[in-house]
Amino acid sequence: MNKNWKKGIFFLLLFLAVMPMIHMYREQRMQKEIAEKILRFHVIANSDSREDQELKLKVRDAVGLYMKDQMKEVTNRKEAEETANANLKKIEKVAEDVIAKEGRSYTVNAFIGPVDFPFKTYGAYSFPAGTYEAVEVVIGEGAGKNWWCVMYPNMCFQGSMYEVIDEKAETSLQEVLTQEEYDSIIEDSDYKIQFKYLSFLNHYL
Repeated sequence: MNKNWKKGIFFLLLFLAVMPMIHMYREQRMQKEIAEKILRFHVIANSDSREDQELKLKVRDAVGLYMKDQMKEVTNRKEAEETANANLKKIEKVAEDVIAKEGRSYTVNAFIGPVDFPFKTYGAYSFPAGTYEAVEVVIGEGAGKNWWCVMYPNMCFQGSMYEVIDEKAETSLQEVLTQEEYDSIIEDSDYKIQFKYLSFLNHYL
């Protein structure tokens, strides 16, 4: 084995050892930076029964469509929070109307606060797990499975299908985030970054 091979193997082992730590640090940093610029949306069902889960989606649709109109002139997260905060009672009313129409009498509580979100993908975009400011809508006991998305910039309510990101939403996201932040949430970007780092080994192999 020549010196170049030994050196290449050494750097590969070193890379494999430190890359997870670099990736973890980078992901945590990106999550915090992204979280400062977006507003999430969180709907929690009364229970996990089929009826309550279906009701949750109907509430999501109604609140989402209502807030889509309210957020049209919003240009940053501060404005998004102010707009959402000014509409919390209306959000509760919209949700309650849906619930009453479905023959239920659950209460609804809507508020804005920090929420721990899991890793979540919307179309080609993957948002890291972490704490985000969110509009929360809790139906009844709030003991059922939840649904989440991004309220600002609007990535939930494009067209007739949810979680389908159209060109307008992509443009809005690019305007809100830095290029580095935007690139970090592109699906499979982590793999591209790893291969980019690995390219330095070509000199030795």
